Formats: sequence, C-alpha cells, structure tokens
Amino acid sequence: MNQPIISDPYFENFFIESCTENSNNKQILKTEFINTPIGSMIAIANDQSLYLLEFVDCRSLKREIRRLLKETNSKLILGKSTQFISIEKELNLYFLGQLKTFSTPFYLVGTPFQKNVWKELTKIPFAKTCSYEEIAKTIDNPKGFRAVARANGANQFAILIPCHRVINKSGLLGGYDGGIERKKWLLEHEKNFVSNNE
Repeated sequence: MNQPIISDPYFENFFIESCTENSNNKQILKTEFINTPIGSMIAIANDQSLYLLEFVDCRSLKREIRRLLKETNSKLILGKSTQFISIEKELNLYFLGQLKTFSTPFYLVGTPFQKNVWKELTKIPFAKTCSYEEIAKTIDNPKGFRAVARANGANQFAILIPCHRVINKSGLLGGYDGGIERKKWLLEHEKNFVSNNE
C-alpha cells in the first residue's frame, strides 16, 4: 500500500505551520508513516516516547493531531526516532501473529478520566472483548458508559491501546474511528492467533 507522504495537503499544512510560526520554545515531535496490511498509519514521537499511532484515514485524525500539538506545545517535523523503529517492528510481529503485547513506550495526553479509561483498555486480554458498561464499572463509574465510549473514541494509540476490543453490551461491535471493517478484522486476527497456537 502506498504511503501518503506529504502529498496530502492536510499533512502539508502541519509542516508549513510548524516552519512558519514562532516556535523557538516548542518541543519537536517527529512523524513517520507506517504501512500495515489494513492501511497506512501515522506515528508521532520524540526519542523517548510515542505520542500518537493512528490510521491515516481515521475520522478524528486532524483533530487529534491539532490537540496533541497544542497540549504538548510542540511542532511537527519529518524525522527519525528510535520509537518508530520499535513500533514498526512490533506492528509487523503483531500482524504476523507473533506478538500479543506491545512494549514501545507511549505518552498519554488527555484528562485524568480519559487516562483512567485508557489504562483499563490495556488490561483487556488479547483476543477478548469488553463492553463500555464493564469498563465503566471497573473504574467505579457504573453509569458513565457514555463517557467511557467518548474516552475510548479519543484514544490516540490504535492497536497499541486496544480500543478495538471494546464492544456494545448487546454483543454488536459498536463504533471504531478507524472504521468498523478494521475493528472486525483486528478481532478476527487476534482470535485466529489464539486458535492457531492452542
């Protein structure tokens, strides 16, 4: 699959803004595109941590990147990072059915409630699913399943923080910013991984 390297005017705008604005006191975040079997992803990181990993056609990507740059007082440039090497290697192993748990360090940018929800998402076992209601109960907010769903949708680390494993209480898949077909694919991929290794 072809990478959308800066040919997309939307991404060009981020780099133009980063170069033209007064950014002497901003931290630098680097970006790179990663090919996967289910579509290209964009990764943003510095040399210590990953800050974003998302499919390039994700519905909320533009908003996520703008919020990230604002809240971290950062500018975005094309560049290399050891974290890109790490996450690309781990994604390759994941898609080959050879990796269940990611170890690339990531930095969470969000409210305390969102971070609490995202922490719970990382506890959902590989190839298992959990409902929004179950997550809400786990964080002692049993009536907050709608807020949990919103936090789930604001996750900036596709696959790495497995929001694709959260479904409706009825058993229906529910939403997914990367597209419902990707969510279905990821769940089937993990189930096949487990079945082939039993």
